[in-house]
Amino acid sequence: MSFTGPSVGSGGAARRAFEFGRTYVVRPKGKHQATVVWLHGLGDNGSSWSQLLETLPLPNIKWICPTAPTQPISIFGGFPSTAWFDVGELSEDAPDDFEGLDASAAHVANLLSTEPADIKLGVGGFSMGAATALYSAISYVQGKYENGNPYPANLSAVVGLSGWLPCSKMLNKRIEGVDEAGRLAESLPVLLCHGKVDDVVLYKFGEKSSHALNSAGFRDVTFKSYDGLGHFTVPDEMDMVCSWLSSKLGLDGSS
Repeated sequence: MSFTGPSVGSGGAARRAFEFGRTYVVRPKGKHQATVVWLHGLGDNGSSWSQLLETLPLPNIKWICPTAPTQPISIFGGFPSTAWFDVGELSEDAPDDFEGLDASAAHVANLLSTEPADIKLGVGGFSMGAATALYSAISYVQGKYENGNPYPANLSAVVGLSGWLPCSKMLNKRIEGVDEAGRLAESLPVLLCHGKVDDVVLYKFGEKSSHALNSAGFRDVTFKSYDGLGHFTVPDEMDMVCSWLSSKLGLDGSS
């Protein structure tokens, strides 16, 4: 599926076309109660995470694992890689590629748009995927993307592993001007997990993201740190994800 970003002014840069890769779906083994879009990290694809998510004891969740577009990446000197948006550094200090973020958040919302009305919806991800999931949370709370288009999905849970929060410096300002945003931010559960020895996305960026969400009015933020964990995931962390999702999405575990 391709998504073209908004045009930049009248004489601005040409719009980028985003060609998303293959989407992998893990069907619920039990009664379908929730659907979660899960976003991979830089240079990865949806297949590897779909294989891990399939092993989790969450029979009521349908997982949708899309693959990011392949695009030139500044951090790699312009070398192409699968990525949800362009990035010069993996941190909250990097300039935000809003065109890429909007395209990926819209892709996530589009994947959720065909789910039945009684199914709870969530988005999660690892590293750059976590950043995109958090950006989706901001778009949901604001009711719109950065480009002004309305955000259509109704999110019930957001998970970010080893990631960071894009647009963190302007977050308060973005939420203050929207009537409904405060209420939505207050009630949206967010789980952030980060390894203390992550040498790719530093631990401090995960911690700062948690603080930024709190100060912007997100009241249900869980931040879990892991000693000795680098830029990868471990069973202990995935156990936390499982118990948190079961609790926040009200899953009954029925098969």
